[in-house]
Amino acid sequence: MEGHPLRMSGSHLMLELHISVRKVFKKMKVFIIYDSIYGNTEKIAQAIGNGLTGEVKVVRVGEVNPTELKTCDLLILGSPVHGGRATPAIDAFIKKLPANSLQGKSVAAFDTRFESEDQGVGLRLLMSVIRYAAERIAKDLVKKGGRLVAEPEGFIVENKEGPLKQGELERASKWAKEMNE
Repeated sequence: MEGHPLRMSGSHLMLELHISVRKVFKKMKVFIIYDSIYGNTEKIAQAIGNGLTGEVKVVRVGEVNPTELKTCDLLILGSPVHGGRATPAIDAFIKKLPANSLQGKSVAAFDTRFESEDQGVGLRLLMSVIRYAAERIAKDLVKKGGRLVAEPEGFIVENKEGPLKQGELERASKWAKEMNE
């Protein structure tokens, strides 16, 4: 069985596994679903899509064709933060997903948010209690059977309507590329 991957030394086996995983991700179908009020979350969703390889589709939550979910390998959901939660449209989308409908699918979540250090004491305290949307979205996707492939991520907006903090589009693309590695 010369050349069999299980007969290789540890470092060669890891290299073989890493190469195999990258090949799978390069061919995968990715569905990025987002909601956006002022356009900031949409920009982040597009940057994430640009950072991924494979067949990538970026769609606003109200325009999702549910049958497309069946064929995707990676589902990424994103929302602006509203009171520590995703928008009502993203919450409704997640609630409509049947139990275990994401079984065998990779999932990830992101949000757009204020940077807590730039806020007053009262708002910082409130933000520390209510938290952020990405963590809740990720938890809900896992409950539906998904396998989390990246830590939930928050991207910073300067104020309620934006703009995005400088460098956030690049950071979003980098976050996506790390899923390909």
